[in-house]
Amino acid sequence: MVFSKLLQAAFAAAMMLGPVLTGSATAQAQQSQNRAYGPVINGFNVEEVRRLTPGVELHFDLYGSPGGIATLRIDGATRNLNLTEVEPGQYTGTYTIGTHDRIRPIVFLGDFLHARAAHASATQQAMLAWRERRRELRLTLVRGNHDRHAGDPSSLLRIDLVDEPHALGPFAFCHHPDLATPGYALAGHIHPVYVLATRFDALRLPCFVVGQERMILPSFGAFTGGHAIRPEPGDSIYVTSGDAVHCVR
Repeated sequence: MVFSKLLQAAFAAAMMLGPVLTGSATAQAQQSQNRAYGPVINGFNVEEVRRLTPGVELHFDLYGSPGGIATLRIDGATRNLNLTEVEPGQYTGTYTIGTHDRIRPIVFLGDFLHARAAHASATQQAMLAWRERRRELRLTLVRGNHDRHAGDPSSLLRIDLVDEPHALGPFAFCHHPDLATPGYALAGHIHPVYVLATRFDALRLPCFVVGQERMILPSFGAFTGGHAIRPEPGDSIYVTSGDAVHCVR
């Protein structure tokens, strides 16, 4: 579900709906005194897929003004997709991912580098070797507080650098979870963990903190540590062991 919504965010920002002015549409425009007339997009959907690899088909639906020409531009794709109006105001189309398409986005929510020591030659060479093996990925880094001290990663890594909040469709990608954002916030920074306890034992697990206006994502690894959170009213908690995700609150 979340992957489907992220796909919608990635593609929604690139939609274009151009009007085809028939006689009746022209008359309507002339009758609208001092009002702007133009196409309207009311909704958009992309069918969820498990991976974005060559040969995979992406099925799109767009809902808006009837009688238009709907064109979808997919970031990282080598061609545009013209949608077909199957019913008044409903446009559909299918895009098959090609071998030259690069539409596999990854967004880092800040603190890509912990300190300036991360610019050491051995670390840089390891990251460049990984990047060479993953040339098809489109990488974006939303700068966090550690990135400001450590400095931006090497340009050889081909990472797009942005400041928070980074708006994309209905989402706002952030490092800090307490920012005022134009959309639903996906944030890091806290490294949240949730404590599952009995009378005899306790277990700290990385968790997703899901609220009405933001989601805080977990971090993994011994270096990142974790902060035991106290959920706010309305928060849902999803813990993960790395192999599965479970709702515990």
